[in-house]
Amino acid sequence: MLVLAVLAGACGGTAPKAPIKEQGLTGRAPEAPTRQVRTGDTLYSIAWESGRDYRELAEWNRIAPPYVIRPGQVLRLYPPSGSTSRPTLRSEQKPAPKPEAPTARDKTTRKKSATQKPEAAPAKPVAAKFGPWSWPVDGSVVERFTPNGSNKGIGIAGKKGQAVHAAAPGTVVYQGSGLRGYGELIIIKHDADFLSAYAHNEKILVKEGNVIRRGQKIAEMGGSGTDRVKLHFEIRHRGTPVDPLAYLPKK
Repeated sequence: MLVLAVLAGACGGTAPKAPIKEQGLTGRAPEAPTRQVRTGDTLYSIAWESGRDYRELAEWNRIAPPYVIRPGQVLRLYPPSGSTSRPTLRSEQKPAPKPEAPTARDKTTRKKSATQKPEAAPAKPVAAKFGPWSWPVDGSVVERFTPNGSNKGIGIAGKKGQAVHAAAPGTVVYQGSGLRGYGELIIIKHDADFLSAYAHNEKILVKEGNVIRRGQKIAEMGGSGTDRVKLHFEIRHRGTPVDPLAYLPKK
């Protein structure tokens, strides 16, 4: 009887749901050579899910601004054969010239250089064109950015229905739930180089094409696409995820 009771309890119990792991990229196989456009997609959302700069996809597929795409269209996710990976974003390195025999003047210059302080390392990309960043929600950081890991942004705790604000001015280039792992998502383009994303919303209050002010309420917090109420916030510079804490004001 005891054995039967244990078995009955095991069969009748409700299995706990496995937590949904945060995904920086979606499950649409970005390593595939092409991707067919689906209803609700934008060039920006496809670039986001494949980890590329939207200008790369535009150039590889010969799509001119304002980057209109249509359902059923097949987009190339890799550069055409023989082209560079980021032809318009990175200057190609020129071969180093052959060394020449040092002159007396060169030797004097080297001595002066040896006594000078080394130059500081290049600063992180700045968002000076549109001003400083602000926190999208008021809450504690519960998940941190991992440069080479699965978390491409930060997780901020909050309450269901809490206001989500734009971290910087810009234009909404995507809103929807087509990227797996992000739930109800908003992507804002701030300038040619910077985009930000706001995921797991309960309710979205803006539409694609809306011009957004810094601090404007754009959504309400929720738990769509994840296992708890939180905001997943990302910043990308030329298609590459960067640590939002390096840009947001210190708390």
